[in-house]
Amino acid sequence: MAAEGGGKEMNEIKTQFTTREGAYKLLSHSEYSRPNRVPFNSQGSNPVKVSFVNVNDQSGNGDRICFNVGRELYFYIYKGVRKAADLSKPIDKRIYKGTQPTCHDFNHLTATPESVSLLVGFSAGQVQLIDPIKKETSKLFNEEVCLCANTTLTLYFFHFSWFVCVCVCRLIDKSRVTCVKWVPGSESLFLVAHSSGNMYLYNVEHTCGTTAPHYQLLKQGENYAVHTCKSKSTRNPLLKWMVGEGALNEFAFSPDGKFLACVSQDGFLRVFNFDAVELHGTMKSYFGGLLCVCWSPDGKYIVAGGEDDLVTVWSFVDCRVIARGHGHKSWVSVVAFDHYTTSVEESEPLEFSGSDEDFQDQIHFGRDRANSTQSRLSKRNSTDSRPLSVTYRFGSVGQDTQLCLWDLTEDILFPHLPLSRTRTHTNVMTATSPPGGAGSGSGGTNATPTPNNKTGAIDGAIATGVSKFATLSLHERRERQHHEKDHKRNHSMGHISSKSSDKLHLLAKTKTDPAKTLGTLLCPRMEDVPLLEPLICKKIAHERLTVLIFLEDCVVTACQEGFICTWARPGKVENDRLTYQSFSFISYFI
Repeated sequence: MAAEGGGKEMNEIKTQFTTREGAYKLLSHSEYSRPNRVPFNSQGSNPVKVSFVNVNDQSGNGDRICFNVGRELYFYIYKGVRKAADLSKPIDKRIYKGTQPTCHDFNHLTATPESVSLLVGFSAGQVQLIDPIKKETSKLFNEEVCLCANTTLTLYFFHFSWFVCVCVCRLIDKSRVTCVKWVPGSESLFLVAHSSGNMYLYNVEHTCGTTAPHYQLLKQGENYAVHTCKSKSTRNPLLKWMVGEGALNEFAFSPDGKFLACVSQDGFLRVFNFDAVELHGTMKSYFGGLLCVCWSPDGKYIVAGGEDDLVTVWSFVDCRVIARGHGHKSWVSVVAFDHYTTSVEESEPLEFSGSDEDFQDQIHFGRDRANSTQSRLSKRNSTDSRPLSVTYRFGSVGQDTQLCLWDLTEDILFPHLPLSRTRTHTNVMTATSPPGGAGSGSGGTNATPTPNNKTGAIDGAIATGVSKFATLSLHERRERQHHEKDHKRNHSMGHISSKSSDKLHLLAKTKTDPAKTLGTLLCPRMEDVPLLEPLICKKIAHERLTVLIFLEDCVVTACQEGFICTWARPGKVENDRLTYQSFSFISYFI
């Protein structure tokens, strides 16, 4: 594992780190936070989250950033590595009373310089659709005007100098929203997960109704069930998913939008065929819940992290764990693939003739060859006779305040193939679509669902047969028992499951005994899979880290104190020294 040194150096907040491709530097002038820059008292608050969207502004400054801190929600122009952040001029600012924002997501398909659609989930269970450019609130979901006499909650929404008081009942789910995302390829469908363990599919064009919804079973399997809303007219939610035991902490769509990976407090990763509502595969953590999940750019691999302090790499094609990574000293809160840093090379298992310079020229990919690189990733599958030299880069941040970067290389991906005379290089590539956009299919196709065919697939969701799945998981490691006492549980949000009063019991759930999964496909032993060491492992904040996003020219992190930091990629900033001297007075970390 990468070492930091000892004593004082171990606790020092880093402002730069170096990998093979060069030095990543913290840009103090590009730090976003609340306008007063005072550290936020994070006790009892929901994690700080960050969302980005590009509105295709012809001025060349089309990036927008949204982040929540406590009861507040901010929307700014994001200037990245180009200019200093001006926190005195938010495009929109909202303060909520009675509930707190927990997560949010932009619709990248509909974004324009004049309008954006932003979904915001809340701690009390509501979902709000807003347009921060127009400063409008379009719709509220799971927040209906109640016809009964037992109204239980009054919410106040403060928007600068005005407020609206509404009395509502949450008829769909009363538990905290843990994740909300637009369905890839759709302008109207979105999916919401709750700490009750339920997920709901909504359509922005439909209402939720003034009475509690009634459901009928659509499909069920081991530890999951899917229901449709039983109503004379189409209403929200369109589907209700009951997944696992405890809170559903996060979900992520595959790059082609066809598959859905979910991680829950019961420690399971479950991967579903979203259209067919069928289970594709599962894995189990060593102990505790899984908190975060992400897909590789080509949809071939899934990385999950959680309360066992590990990152686990799971092969979608083979339905098995192919590696685990140990670098964090506490819970892993976010994992993310770097779509812009990778290397792909078609390798002949023969000799290479030519000079080192020729070799470098052969494997170097610039921005003009990004599409070719993405295509090569798409073509790879488990039956290819021609080996590839592939390096995936992904990162993780945790409640130990550390950032770890990892490389997933060909010796892990193809352990049984003869190695050719190739070299591992890390190069820059440009992803051709946002994370929810078109990409190579996890199921072997390249088509991206359109709004029409996605809606049609949901309407005809009943498919014949249940997909055969293999299971897999993280496992016990003897030498880490003495580390368990060092876990910073006081940094944790807890992720305690809240029981919803309208929980349906149509499915008799089969509980898996963790002790019996040891050494099985669900939970292979630690010595049975490769153990990755991080390329770098750096302490970059004072409070637990809650955000890790890889952009083309920078990496964005955020901590629970409410500071959103920009790390410039190697070679992306000129005159670094002058820039830092000019803006060092506003840096929290210096």
